[in-house]
Amino acid sequence: MKARLEAWIEWLGDQFWLRPALIVLVCLGLAQLAVWLETAQVAGYDASSPDQNWGYSGGAEGARALLSAVASSTIGVAGTTFSITIAALTLASGQMGPRLLRNFTRDARNQIVLGIFLGTFAYALMVLRTVRTVQESPFVPHLAISGAIALALLSIATLVWFVHHIATGINVETVVDAVHSDLRDAIDARTLDAADILPPAETPRGGPVASTAGGYLQALGTDGLADWAHEHRVVVVLRIRPGDYVPSGFPVAFVSAGVENADDAIRRALTFGRRPAALQDLEYSVRQLVEIAVRALSPGINDPMTAGSVIDHLGDALCRIARRHLPTGAVSREGRVVLVHPVTDYAGLCDAMLHMIRQNAAGSVHVLARLLDVLARVSEVERLTDRVAELIRHADLVIAAARRDVSDPDDLADLEERYRRFLRAVRGLFTIPQDEGAEARAAASPRSGSALP
Repeated sequence: MKARLEAWIEWLGDQFWLRPALIVLVCLGLAQLAVWLETAQVAGYDASSPDQNWGYSGGAEGARALLSAVASSTIGVAGTTFSITIAALTLASGQMGPRLLRNFTRDARNQIVLGIFLGTFAYALMVLRTVRTVQESPFVPHLAISGAIALALLSIATLVWFVHHIATGINVETVVDAVHSDLRDAIDARTLDAADILPPAETPRGGPVASTAGGYLQALGTDGLADWAHEHRVVVVLRIRPGDYVPSGFPVAFVSAGVENADDAIRRALTFGRRPAALQDLEYSVRQLVEIAVRALSPGINDPMTAGSVIDHLGDALCRIARRHLPTGAVSREGRVVLVHPVTDYAGLCDAMLHMIRQNAAGSVHVLARLLDVLARVSEVERLTDRVAELIRHADLVIAAARRDVSDPDDLADLEERYRRFLRAVRGLFTIPQDEGAEARAAASPRSGSALP
């Protein structure tokens, strides 16, 4: 239930209309309140009195003209704002990938700006309907009209700020930094301070449980499913993790023994959607960053500087993970493992970060050099031998790509020097020859998972 609630809250954040709708409702309520305060003359305040009125002091015709101007101008600016937002989304989709549109639509600042313009329009309309001339039993809500003037001034300031925000928001460095911030939050939330328990060497295989729903797994309620498995004295082995696409009817789990309503218990723990979600998927933000880098390396854009910036941010993420422990996917109750589910391991995380960038670099000396430099820096921070062996494997792949695709001898010599620099960075950890990364991995494998001195 908790996982479903979190997925629902995540879904609400993706709705571009939600915050503007709430702001419009608040403005409608403020309009009604301002008119009521005018008619009720709370605490003896009379806005129509020249001595007590500090806001609008004109007549009914002027009030109607003012409110009409505020309403017509703000709805026009709201349309312009929406057009600017669509143009920004189109630019971001073409340059950085359509999956990054989620970051723009979820931006609360864009939603609040649109809400302020629409709310001001709704406020002015609600107040305008209460203005009456002499022929109609005169009534001029001075306090409410003063509020419309204040909202109009706020809209002017909001428009200036919004243009600045959009201009900086579509900058690729700003987008990379925003996605990197999401990745940092995911690392803090999805990694552990201490080592997790190990899953059993051989996971039991029982009766399969098929999924009736299809789509991307967005959330997994491990606690509730583990409690159910412990209560029924069984072991549940899941085959999918958040971020995986699950076809309808695919066996998503095995239960060690036959239990009534096991299908319902497992299906309640799984939340599916039409697209992947960042809620429990550690690789979600990684894929977004990699997509930016891959598009930057495409012939149509040809921007290796952006790809290099992405590599720097991915290296920062690996350095943050060096101080943390990745979950093993085993959940226990009272000392007994009752649930085993797939998780992201270090090798898979490195593959997701580096493979596609290296494959699309295609002889880009700048990108290959940046990959080797980042791997060298991460290796100086990482203390687990199996993780360092993964870094060596990727350095081997990078230098192999350089030897295959880089034709200029000076550029290749520079990359070879950076590769040797990387090996020197790990030489204090392993006894390895100067330029044989494969032997470095062999030296690391016997101590896989152990901490370095």
